[in-house]
Amino acid sequence: MDRNRKWVPGTGAVLLILFSHMTSALEVPLDLPQPPTITLQSPKDYIFDPRENIVINCEAKGKPHPSFSWTRNGSHFDVEKDSKVLMKPGSGTLVIDISGEKAEAYEGTYQCTAHNEHGTAVSNNIVIRQSRSPLWSKERNEAITVQMGISLVLQCRPPAGLPPPVIFWMDNNFQKLPLDLRVSQALNGDLYFSNVLPEDTRSDYICYARFPHTQTIQQKQPISVSVLEMDTMNETLAALYNVTDFYSGDPVGERRPGFMTPLGATSTKMVLKGETLELECIAEGLPTPEMTWQKDGGELPSSRITFHNFQKTLKISDVNEADGGDYRCTAKNKLGTAHHIIKVTVKASPFWVSAPRNLILAPNETGILTCRVGGEPKPKISWFVNGVSIENAPEDRSRKVEDDTVILSNVQQGSSAVYQCNASNEFGYLMANAFVNVLAEPPRVLTPPNRVYQVITNSPALLHCASFGSPIPTITWFKDIQTSIKNDDPYVIHENGTLEIHVAQPLNSGKYTCIATNNLGIKENHVYLEVKEPTRILKQPEYKVVQRGMSAEFECKVKHDPSLIPTMIWLKDNGELPDDERFEVDTDSLIIKDVIEEDEGTYTCIMNTTLDQDSASAMLTVVEATPTPAIVYEQPDPPTDLELTDQTERTVQLSWIPGDENNSPTQKFLIQYEDLLHQPGVWINLTEVDGTSTTAQLNLSPYVYYTFRVLAENQVGFSQPSQASRQYRTNPAAPDENPSDVQGEGTEADNLVISWTPLTGFQANGPGLEYKVHWRQKGVDQEWSSRTVANVSQCVVTGTPTYVPFEIKVQASNDYGNGPEPGVTIGYSGEDAPLSAPDSVKVMVHNSTVAEVHWEPVVPTSVRGKLQGYKVYYRRERGLLETETEETEQEEQVLTFSGNRSEGRLPGLQPYSLYNIRIRVLNSKAEGPPSTDKKFETPEGVPGQPAFLNVEPSLDSLTLSWGAPLSINGRLSGYILKYQPVNSTNELGPPKIMNLLANETTVTLSNLNSSMLYKFYLSAKTNKGSGPSITEEGFTIIDTTVPSRQVDIATQGWFIGLMCAIALLILVLLIVCFIKRNKGGKYPVKEKEDAHQDPEIQPMKEDDGTFGEYRSMESDTEDHKPLKGSRTPSNGTVRRDESDDSLVDYGEGGDGQFNEDGSFIGQYSGKKEKDTHEGNESSEAPSPVNAMNSFV
Repeated sequence: MDRNRKWVPGTGAVLLILFSHMTSALEVPLDLPQPPTITLQSPKDYIFDPRENIVINCEAKGKPHPSFSWTRNGSHFDVEKDSKVLMKPGSGTLVIDISGEKAEAYEGTYQCTAHNEHGTAVSNNIVIRQSRSPLWSKERNEAITVQMGISLVLQCRPPAGLPPPVIFWMDNNFQKLPLDLRVSQALNGDLYFSNVLPEDTRSDYICYARFPHTQTIQQKQPISVSVLEMDTMNETLAALYNVTDFYSGDPVGERRPGFMTPLGATSTKMVLKGETLELECIAEGLPTPEMTWQKDGGELPSSRITFHNFQKTLKISDVNEADGGDYRCTAKNKLGTAHHIIKVTVKASPFWVSAPRNLILAPNETGILTCRVGGEPKPKISWFVNGVSIENAPEDRSRKVEDDTVILSNVQQGSSAVYQCNASNEFGYLMANAFVNVLAEPPRVLTPPNRVYQVITNSPALLHCASFGSPIPTITWFKDIQTSIKNDDPYVIHENGTLEIHVAQPLNSGKYTCIATNNLGIKENHVYLEVKEPTRILKQPEYKVVQRGMSAEFECKVKHDPSLIPTMIWLKDNGELPDDERFEVDTDSLIIKDVIEEDEGTYTCIMNTTLDQDSASAMLTVVEATPTPAIVYEQPDPPTDLELTDQTERTVQLSWIPGDENNSPTQKFLIQYEDLLHQPGVWINLTEVDGTSTTAQLNLSPYVYYTFRVLAENQVGFSQPSQASRQYRTNPAAPDENPSDVQGEGTEADNLVISWTPLTGFQANGPGLEYKVHWRQKGVDQEWSSRTVANVSQCVVTGTPTYVPFEIKVQASNDYGNGPEPGVTIGYSGEDAPLSAPDSVKVMVHNSTVAEVHWEPVVPTSVRGKLQGYKVYYRRERGLLETETEETEQEEQVLTFSGNRSEGRLPGLQPYSLYNIRIRVLNSKAEGPPSTDKKFETPEGVPGQPAFLNVEPSLDSLTLSWGAPLSINGRLSGYILKYQPVNSTNELGPPKIMNLLANETTVTLSNLNSSMLYKFYLSAKTNKGSGPSITEEGFTIIDTTVPSRQVDIATQGWFIGLMCAIALLILVLLIVCFIKRNKGGKYPVKEKEDAHQDPEIQPMKEDDGTFGEYRSMESDTEDHKPLKGSRTPSNGTVRRDESDDSLVDYGEGGDGQFNEDGSFIGQYSGKKEKDTHEGNESSEAPSPVNAMNSFV
């Protein structure tokens, strides 16, 4: 298609962009009069297949329905005269039957016109061309013999088809030839070899061209290529030319890269805005060069860029003006590099700046049509009315044309029309129709009445109120008829009348009424909103490991809104369940009976309602039933074979092969990186991906030397890290961020210290990191001051006024540019000591210990810093009873009141005292001068307790003496003495009270009961009242016996218990003495038996290694009666105690201990001999009674 063609009536194209007092286009109901509107048309460039009919679309609407006509190549096309052409009824669409005809006869430029009594709309120019797939021209390809290592180009040069063919290379077996870094296909279809190898020898290099429209493939004659090594090459040529050595020089060896295409140091490329830019560089060299790309003076657009053909082709989609510039491709191998610069210019065919809109006006209204387009070069704009140039159209005084704008003033009914705007430049054109429809219509609501909207809680709700009227109606909303809805949270009323609730809640349910109003009438409509509960899976299916032949059950319990009908669906591996009766689906579960290996997989339950859904998945693992080995769940093995692909400035794709899962599915992969430039040896988490993924697109930062590794995680834990990937270095760039935590605070009265948290090496994005520090006094019309610093985190500004606000900003920069525009922070210069003191100090005394102080705050400007508060200094100078010569000053006390206060309380004052007070203002730097001293007095208080109270007894009287209170707190007026007798049961008798004079310090109480305890309470008093009492006790005496509270000690319980314990202890000691005497000293019982041969003594029991008991002549029954309260084991034995600290040592026998009631239990036996019976530690335990009976 010819891009230089411009549209004129009958031959061109139009663009309309329309704007008026309405911001969105209104649809005119089809029952109202309106000019035609094109609703469907064929594309501007229409290539047809000669085997099919030609269909040229042209549909339009209007009232009355429009009629259609066509032009071809600028002339009227009489459809009725051509039997092969049919126009569809009620439509302008043409169907051309080209069977049996020459299709070329119908090629040309077509344009459709739709007309009714209100105006005329026209279509684009539609260029109709036949698709072509011509045959390859006959040619004979000579066999190519080439020396190994040199470069080679096999040309394709396909025939020019319409549209252009798709090129690919194959062999005789229709197998695509392998392409790689060394062998690649150029954009024009030629096959390039950077260097040839012996394996490139073949006779069937065939270029194929596929023509898309006809779906035909044309084949070029095969090309034969022979690659010879140097020795073979010399022998072959020597035989042909009868020369001994054809090549006298060295064979072709390794060499630096050079460009095969494009040629030269620079080339140019033009691309249109919005299209895809394709740049290509193919280089030769040995070893095979690698290609890299960069843009001089800028960055490649990472979001729109792709690399193809092994980095040899660079594609940038959706090109804009910023993509113009110099692009450098660099070919590199170990011997050197080569560069080529492609200078790219961006032009633009016309494109929309504003969207076209129809204009609906009421009589006497004014409207504006605008046609705004962009393009390079700038498009030329032309206006048309009903398909006729506006210069040649009938004059209309209400219409005024100003370049890209048409102004219609005070329009009247009958002036409706369709306007066209043409915008074209050398690269193409744009066209659009827009009608001006003059109507006077009352409002109508187009949204169906009583519509019910249902939404889920916490989701947005949209209630529509589509309306029409001329003038345009105003929309208002009401809830439940009464409540007027304002355009405020949570409601938003859109310009088209739609009411939106951002986050719908159950309380938003109800009836809503929208009212459309204009000067011709009013119309209302009712809709209803129902807010439903969300569907949620409460119990999700769980991972199952089931033996083959057993049953597996997955539960899926769901909660949903009761008014919604739920549908449960189960999937296996995201597909339908097998059609097998073993699968039983219940209301909230799935049961798989007699599981087999094929049942393994992921099972998903999906609960659907008409409004929402929820889903959950779990895996089923089937294991052998017999034998039943213990399943060992271990951490996964580390991933392997890390590979980096699709590398750009800021992204790279990492792929890997997962390791063995070790019976526990991998849940996720953790990707870490090491920055060898800034933090070598430190691995940092970068991102995580799902356990089913084997690739990850990684976002990178500039100026980082990356190596990556991957860790897998299952339910057991993380695997060991994988082997590190190869290093990937990103190029430096300007910083992406600025320093954080920027602060300004002065340390001296005339400076400002600006500090910040510096960027890390990782954040710097490149070398040469510096900080541009800017400051200026806030509220003062002055320029920014600045300073550039490096390797520091603060900047000191001197010569500043004292404590004034400054605007501060810190911007990072490096060798590659500046960071983003920094935000402004407010800081303050240094503080100085306040200048003034508080005035009007007043003191209000509340009571004898609390006073309230008031003052007049200082002027804020005199603070010269941040006001911290006020410090109140106060000191007791003396008591009011003391003279000035007796003045005993106390240490000064300080109270601090934070903030801008004007009063404060002074607690803990001493009554009846003279105080001095002064106040200072306080900022962060220092305190200001003190206020004028202010003195105040505290009133009397109650005195403290007397210093001491002594009681001296006599026969029937007691003498008391005391000392005056240490804190009198006023004028002492006397003492109050209270005393009571105390009987033997600690009960108090009736009290007696005496009032004593202030100068008395002793008193004698006579006629008291003898041998009686008295309790005394003494307190001092002032005019304010009595103070706390001091307490003391005293006894009266008779003769020389001093009565005491222990006079009845024999009746006390503790005394009786002590006596009983002493008696028991004496009894125990007597028993021990009797036993010791019976044994006759410290020797074994066996020796005593041998010496006395007492027939009453039982011999030693040889069978168990224990000694016999000493028995009396009484019966055995009597012998075995234990002492009252003693404890004997049920087997008649007592275990030997482990302690050596026992009475047993004194009896050469067994254990002895006291029972709970103080009785003694002992075991008497000889010490064990170290023989074969050692270890048997049990023996019979005779009671102490038996031992005592043996002495009788």
